Amino acid sequence: MNWCCYLLRCADDTLYCGITNDLDKRFAAHNGGEGAKYTRGRTPVMLLHHEPCSDKSAALKREMQIKRLSRAGKLALCAPAAR
Repeated sequence: MNWCCYLLRCADDTLYCGITNDLDKRFAAHNGGEGAKYTRGRTPVMLLHHEPCSDKSAALKREMQIKRLSRAGKLALCAPAAR
């Protein structure tokens, strides 16, 4: 299993952070109204960012780090790297 932490932008312009071991399936679930309760009424969602994690524990830790960031901090994760 390849775990990852991801960041979505919801239709109401809010951000949602979660983890999964199948990003394509989870993204489809969010857009199909079967994902997290938070995203069900805020579809469609757009994938802004995702990071691979070594295991579920690492994904949960990274999720908590991202959730503690301000909105600006979360959006900065999605910005292309400065060259």
